[in-house]
Amino acid sequence: MSWRARAGGGAREWQWVWGWGLACWLAASACHRDAPPGASETAAAGSGAQAVAAPAVVFLGDSLTAGFGLSEGEALPALIQRKIEAAHLPFRVVNAGRSGDTTAGGLARIDWYLKDSVDLRALVIGLGSNDAMRGLPLETMQRNLQQIIARTRARKPAAKIFLWELKTFPNLGQAYAADYAAVFPRVAERDGATLIPFPLEPVAAHPELNQADGIHPNAEGTRAVADRVWASLAPNL
Repeated sequence: MSWRARAGGGAREWQWVWGWGLACWLAASACHRDAPPGASETAAAGSGAQAVAAPAVVFLGDSLTAGFGLSEGEALPALIQRKIEAAHLPFRVVNAGRSGDTTAGGLARIDWYLKDSVDLRALVIGLGSNDAMRGLPLETMQRNLQQIIARTRARKPAAKIFLWELKTFPNLGQAYAADYAAVFPRVAERDGATLIPFPLEPVAAHPELNQADGIHPNAEGTRAVADRVWASLAPNL
């Protein structure tokens, strides 16, 4: 995602740069489309039998999770893996990011990560940005998120579930943007998930923290995003 901040009346308004943004998003959307789970969606770090046997924290998301434009070790899940290891927590992180994915795509994929062999203990849902860019109905997006949570609860009742708070673009209409932003806290409250405050807040309006495409955080920006995500994960794992 690519954001510009415009000051006005003491408030910050996020603006989408549609030209480059839409073109690069369409290119990114094709990166992992139809790739089977387990191809690019692998353990973010760790090696040996101990890492494989460790219970999993699964990051179910789109290109921001997958680490578009970054090396595997620079992607958000790998950075969280290092924080988990530094905190001496007994988890491995699974990068279940797929570029261009929507909430419907995440719902279609979640069962794979609920298999006993994965041993999911925590789920971090980072989906919804591509729903907005495609102008999909918010009711559908909300229902998909709730079904991901419900399906996880049914199979893994003790799992901890986290949901990213996301924002969208005023270009889609102020009413749509406001209604979109309201979905995530509403789902978190109704369905018992922990809301992670807007992860891109540290990189929004900071070109130096984004890649040349103006959409995805660069390595430095991703480290800032990881710090923000970790602040919500750490007390709850």
